[in-house]
Amino acid sequence: MWGWFGGAGAQKRKDAPKNAILVLRQQLDMLQKRERHLENQMAEQDAAARKNISTNKTAAKAALRRKKVHERSLEQTQAQVAQVEQQIYSIEAANINQETLNAMKNAGNAMKSIHNGLTIDKVDQTMDELREQHQLGEEIASAITNAPIGDPIDEVDLETELEGMEQEAIDERMLKTGTVPVSDEVNRLPAAANGELKGKAPMVAEEEDEEEELRKLQAEMAI
Repeated sequence: MWGWFGGAGAQKRKDAPKNAILVLRQQLDMLQKRERHLENQMAEQDAAARKNISTNKTAAKAALRRKKVHERSLEQTQAQVAQVEQQIYSIEAANINQETLNAMKNAGNAMKSIHNGLTIDKVDQTMDELREQHQLGEEIASAITNAPIGDPIDEVDLETELEGMEQEAIDERMLKTGTVPVSDEVNRLPAAANGELKGKAPMVAEEEDEEEELRKLQAEMAI
């Protein structure tokens, strides 16, 4: 029975931060609703004052007076919102710190359990065995890859065959397009003509920008 009561008390202490944050968030939600309500009231009184400023100055002054009252209430509400938010932040930060500390304690216990029975001598022995096996694997791989299999390929024959294939591709392209490739004809075009075509697009874009700026200026002057 005493163990049960102790467990319930521990769970209650664990849930205390969450319950406190829940209550504070409910209060924060209520204050934020009041904040929006006061802002709406201020907007309504401001609109009423502007509406009666020329026809009924007494009504306009009363509307401004009510607006000031709502404004003071809004300032108090905003201060309360800031206080509640600060309390929520402080509780959350403290709870996170506690959870982090508990996690670190659990990690320490886990490391103790893992290292149980391990010694430096055992670790050195294991590392020596791993290095020996790694070296053996490298020697085996080197023996396999360095062993010649079949006759080596003649690089000169490869280059000769590659040059022949390139010449065949050139001959075939010349038969299809004529004695002179199209790319060569394009390269022979006068450079001045190419420059003229490239220069027209920026000039047209610049004229369009000037027309757009002129229309904006005319619209502003009309206003």
